[in-house]
Amino acid sequence: MNQNAGQNLINRRWVLASYPEGMPTHDNWRLESVPVPELQPGQILVKLRYLSVDPYMRGRIHPGKNYAEGVSPGELMTGGGVGEVIASAHPDWKVGDVAESMFMGWQEYAVVQPGGSGPRAVNKVDPSIAPIEASLSWLGMPGMTAYFGLFDLGKPRPGDVVVVSAASGAVGQIVGQLAKLAGCRVIAIASSEEKLNWCREIGFDEGINYRTESDLVGAVARACPNGVDIFFDNTAGPIHDAVVQNLALHARVIMCGRVSLADRFGQPDIGPRFMGQLIVNRASMHGLLVFDYWHRRNEALKRLAQMGKEGKIRFREDVARGIEAMPDAFLRLLRSENFGKQLVALD
Repeated sequence: MNQNAGQNLINRRWVLASYPEGMPTHDNWRLESVPVPELQPGQILVKLRYLSVDPYMRGRIHPGKNYAEGVSPGELMTGGGVGEVIASAHPDWKVGDVAESMFMGWQEYAVVQPGGSGPRAVNKVDPSIAPIEASLSWLGMPGMTAYFGLFDLGKPRPGDVVVVSAASGAVGQIVGQLAKLAGCRVIAIASSEEKLNWCREIGFDEGINYRTESDLVGAVARACPNGVDIFFDNTAGPIHDAVVQNLALHARVIMCGRVSLADRFGQPDIGPRFMGQLIVNRASMHGLLVFDYWHRRNEALKRLAQMGKEGKIRFREDVARGIEAMPDAFLRLLRSENFGKQLVALD
């Protein structure tokens, strides 16, 4: 075991400088340079190659109560990452292994302690299955979110009409393809014709551009004349309101994300209330948190890997370069300027 590889290394990392008021800005983070600490027994040192950028991070930099512990000013910004082990003081890990965790942080090097379970676990990645960055996308948390949200909460049946918001994003891409494999008709909602064309290319039947469509309620009605059986909502806001007005009998609404509210996080999601639609259509609305399914992680990843091997899943990534790019990549995501899963490559 090489325990000394981290000596004299300098780690560049982003810490939260202040809580954002409204939409975050670059000034809410600060880039620091600190020495890489010496390994303690049971730890490994990972040179990170890819960092994940995800909408949930907006909730982690809000001082109010959320479903998980947030980041306080002065602390390392949380986030997933994957990279190569360059030093090990753990008997089951060797130099050259590839490690992934949702809690690597926005940094170039991570000292982590394998073991335990749940989202904080450090997982070995097999590069022979897929490129290692897939462990942050379709073979990672976004893929699991799509898998469990659609199958456990959506319960798709052949012939169901499925609407997916943020359809070209990390989760939306997978939801659409899984729904097609389940025999559903799938409608994409996205922010550009380029994104909608990609959705059609990977199997979506139809698309709605919410930025150019003046009547979203009517657009959903035209695309889904018999109503929406499953709505996989990654955005909340006006898109949510438009789809809820078009629910079919016994519809299932999966609340996965609120990225459209990034500029007023923590404030009430005030808008038209269509709770009557749930009564009239005997519909259900579920909040989705993938951590509730983490104990079934291997089930989802095994099935997704097999689908990928068979060519049934295609995936698009948007890759920025360098640790310096982290805040801007995150802000692009919040503004829906990314195309596909947002990553930052560090090598």
